[in-house]
Amino acid sequence: MPLPERQLIAQLRRKLRSRSRAVALSLGDDCAILRLPHDDDALVTTDFSLEGVHFRRDWQSPECIGHRCLARGLSDIAAMGGRPIAAFLSLALPSDCSQKWVDRFFAGLLKLARRQRVVLAGGDTAQSLSGVLADIVVVGRVERGTALLRSGAKKGDQIHVTGKLGESAAALRLLSAGKIKRRDVFPEPRIAVGEWLRKNRIASTAIDVSDGLSTDLTNICQESGVGAVIEAEAIPVHPSAKRDGPRAPSTGHVALDLALHGGEDYELLFIAPPSRRVPRRIAGVKITRIGEIVRGKSVKIVQEGKESVLRSRGWQHFRS
Repeated sequence: MPLPERQLIAQLRRKLRSRSRAVALSLGDDCAILRLPHDDDALVTTDFSLEGVHFRRDWQSPECIGHRCLARGLSDIAAMGGRPIAAFLSLALPSDCSQKWVDRFFAGLLKLARRQRVVLAGGDTAQSLSGVLADIVVVGRVERGTALLRSGAKKGDQIHVTGKLGESAAALRLLSAGKIKRRDVFPEPRIAVGEWLRKNRIASTAIDVSDGLSTDLTNICQESGVGAVIEAEAIPVHPSAKRDGPRAPSTGHVALDLALHGGEDYELLFIAPPSRRVPRRIAGVKITRIGEIVRGKSVKIVQEGKESVLRSRGWQHFRS
């Protein structure tokens, strides 16, 4: 069973060493106090991590679950080209959750927070009747009027993605099939890449790949009122997704399907005008051009010389 709420918060305060000039007051009062420069816009995002929906305690370590809880929010800030400054965690725990599990959860979360210079500035704790529920709120900053939006893509713009896709989906596929009992995946939010793209005015539009490339690219096209064509052979597939298996219904290739529809990679999908020179690497992260923005409304994929409509088959809550 976890420690009583007041003891849990007191223990957590002793673990927090990170400080920031933007966080004038954090844990201990009714509200945190944040101080942002007057010429900055505030970025605010919130994400649930729910046991049985986003993770299972028997499939991932507490450190992995804590890391991914914060990574979800940090990745949204990265997609806007911003810099995260503070996080707020509301955590509900069932009585069968040990304090050791809680300590390890925070170890994973705070390790990522320190690496990205983010202060855990507040939140809430409660007892859950069933399962672990975590809601992360991340506040970031960006120079006024410069945030990367989903609505800036235009015909002729080039489509790029960071890193490689399909690692999280590959792990889930093996776990669901019972081929492995446990697998930790620690996606790294692309904060430095997003900032660089914004500051150098390279990207016109960006989104993080959280629900799957097919779904997130569709979101950009809908917000921008455009279509897109991507090349199957250009999509960077993570090595762990390249496993033998039955032919997949979407593309005929399991690895490519995992990269297209899997989600939770937290890489950046960004659009850049053809006049902008996009480096092969940004902040040490590989950048791959995968397609082009076109007129129309549909998203298409070219595979083995044949063009077909790419259906949005990534994650979507409440979809039957």
